[in-house]
Amino acid sequence: MAKGPALAHAKDLRLSLGGAPLFDGVSFTLHKGECAALVGANGAGKSTLMRMLAGDVESDSGEIAYASGASVAFARQEPDIEDFATLRDYAMAPSASRSGSNREAPAHAAEAELLQLGLDPDRAPIGLSGGEGRRASLARAFAQEPDVLLLDEPTNHLDITAIEQLEQRIAAFNGACLVISHDRRFLERATSGMLWLRQRRVLTLDQGYARFEEWAERVEAEEERAAQRLATHLKAEEHWLRRGVTARRSRNEGRRRRLESMRAERRERTALSATPQAALQAAKGGDSSKLVIDAKNLSITYGERPIIANFSLRVMRGDRIGLVGPNGAGKTTLLEILLQRREPDSGEVRLGGNLEIAYVDQTRAILDPNETIWDALTPQGGDQVMVRGHPKHVAAYASEFLFTPQQLRQPIHALSGGERNRLALAVALAKPANVLVLDEPTNDLDMDTLDALEDMLASYDGTVLIVSHDRAFLDGVATQIVGPVGNGKWVETPGGWSDFEREHGNARATRREAQAKAEKSALAPPATPRKQTKLSYKDERRAAELDALMPKLAAEIEKLDAELHEPNLFATNPDRFNKTAGRLEAARAEREAAESEWLEIELKREALTADE
Repeated sequence: MAKGPALAHAKDLRLSLGGAPLFDGVSFTLHKGECAALVGANGAGKSTLMRMLAGDVESDSGEIAYASGASVAFARQEPDIEDFATLRDYAMAPSASRSGSNREAPAHAAEAELLQLGLDPDRAPIGLSGGEGRRASLARAFAQEPDVLLLDEPTNHLDITAIEQLEQRIAAFNGACLVISHDRRFLERATSGMLWLRQRRVLTLDQGYARFEEWAERVEAEEERAAQRLATHLKAEEHWLRRGVTARRSRNEGRRRRLESMRAERRERTALSATPQAALQAAKGGDSSKLVIDAKNLSITYGERPIIANFSLRVMRGDRIGLVGPNGAGKTTLLEILLQRREPDSGEVRLGGNLEIAYVDQTRAILDPNETIWDALTPQGGDQVMVRGHPKHVAAYASEFLFTPQQLRQPIHALSGGERNRLALAVALAKPANVLVLDEPTNDLDMDTLDALEDMLASYDGTVLIVSHDRAFLDGVATQIVGPVGNGKWVETPGGWSDFEREHGNARATRREAQAKAEKSALAPPATPRKQTKLSYKDERRAAELDALMPKLAAEIEKLDAELHEPNLFATNPDRFNKTAGRLEAARAEREAAESEWLEIELKREALTADE
């Protein structure tokens, strides 16, 4: 496919921060009709490079040139909105300072973009949520009708519907677009080119993110072969140098200088390839009961609007459930009800036994902004963090989440969004837990940390509840998806987001089909009554017995466990110790069997009443 005319060109950009080189000869071109993804490792300088293109940061050398008269709009990762009286004023103001872009957007264009994104143009900016701030930033960028559009993490805090609308806007955009995002599905659908910021330079690919992994593997394999060739050559030259006096003759000085140059190249390759990687692990608590959450007929309304209507859900040990839906649909409300942190208007929630819950909410309330990173990780003081039952120095644990020792005394309020998110995960994952509850865990995370989080959750042997708008992340982690399909109705679908989308992708069509089915059923002759619509007397009686038995067994297990932990019990009374240990093992087996039997009866009850 032929490229359009060049609209932006970066040539030989160089920049050092704190004496360390960040860019060393970065060059690339953006063309009309192209949307390129800018990717790179954590700390590679992606946002810095985009800010250079917008005019916020100056390079040490090199140049950035735009086509004559080309305008630039920049949707920042953390927009500064509060200095404006209204969202209209904000959306009209220029968003970049590069030549040709210092012009206000027309009021009607700013209003139209804000309204299209669900925002009131007359609203004061103070108090906007993260998602509203991100939509306002996008409205400002599109209202300027730029030739070059720069988007830094545009999908953060957006729900899936808004992300899909953004994909459509980018597809219809007639200029050049450069985007930084951790949302892999968004990049797959929106991009047609790649800029890979790697080892201080930019590598380019004339295909979108869908081909990135395959291309990256080829690049890394070739770099590995080049490193091996260099090592072989260096070994031979060092052998020559060790032979002695001949290496010091003047005619061989050039060869010796080439050897030193190769050594320097090897050191640089080693340093550049040593990109820090997050190493996320969760501290596992004791085993929970087989049944973690049993929610029946939950309903809640806001005014006249049904948020959740007659929804039931059973969460079993080992489930990884993703909660999806538009912003305001009630995902966090449902999550709080399931955890018994909020009462529904009707219905009931029963929690299983021995639950140890680690909860990272959307506001990261687990963190005190006035504390330092060190304080957050060591709430009891000292320099040790208990991780998976073992003490670890706070600096060593923090490094697993990509924090350097120099950052440990940094106040939390000074951290970036991604750093706050990583710190909240570090605090939560250090605590022993068998249930992880993560509300929007992927916001502001770089891809490396996102991959590490996905790998950790996929192998976690506890139970996970996740609220997320990241479709690829949900496909990689979730075993079930729970989401709304309209009018307060929520459904559960096995598998990840793709399975949910396949089954419930068009909620209005689903409701129309359901209505047509209901009308058809009303006209059809009555079905033959089922022979059995409720449990037998025997099953009902056994269910009641099990309801009474399971709490007794749980109390007995707790008592026996406490008795075994008495100091010197084995030394003073080995018979009692052995008897207690044997009974504890038997009681746990009885509780497991009782839970299984109770679940079988409840599943039978649901099957009998499903068509009533």
